[in-house]
Amino acid sequence: MPAPLSVIIPTLNASQTLPACLSSLMEGLEAGLIAELIISDGGSVDETLTQADAWGAHIITGPASRGGQLRRGCAQARANWFLILHADTVLSPGWTNAVGAHLNLRKAGYFQLKFDRGGRMVAAWANFRARLFGLPFGDQGLMIPRALYSHIDGYPDIPLMEDVAIARALKGHLIALDAQAITCSAKFRKQGWIRRGARNLWTQARYFAGADAATLARQYRR
Repeated sequence: MPAPLSVIIPTLNASQTLPACLSSLMEGLEAGLIAELIISDGGSVDETLTQADAWGAHIITGPASRGGQLRRGCAQARANWFLILHADTVLSPGWTNAVGAHLNLRKAGYFQLKFDRGGRMVAAWANFRARLFGLPFGDQGLMIPRALYSHIDGYPDIPLMEDVAIARALKGHLIALDAQAITCSAKFRKQGWIRRGARNLWTQARYFAGADAATLARQYRR
């Protein structure tokens, strides 16, 4: 039986975190779960593409827009399931057990968020929000069958809030996986947990209220 997973990772100057992310996928290779690794890059000028090539990834390049990068990556995927991860996310040991069990279902799955350093309350809120409102965000990863992805027309080509958009499209079709996505906390620690968390909530609220994603992205990165 062919390996069921295409792993898709959007990147942009991710050389500091990508190796750890890819190393955590070795468990999936050894278990025969991963058919291919797709790196959808948005114009990296560091060692990201060199690292991806060394790991045997299929590399796709295009404009820097996480939604667009994910859409292009998924369009090239060949397996029956897509596993979407951020480049600064590491899957916890034993993740293959949870993913393998989920393959019997027809719904999408997401991981339990954990930060590599601190942030327990932020992670707890994210996991609670995902369960209560069906809104896991990109840091939690996404496992989705090809048929369901096609049914909702996949990721929108937007530079921000693409994870919120696809979670809303998947409402009623999301299940929490019994494994963790361990995400780098550097940005939170640099900007402050409360400050960055409040900024994220405000951006999300504006998106829910109908603000344009491109405008939000420009203001978010300012």
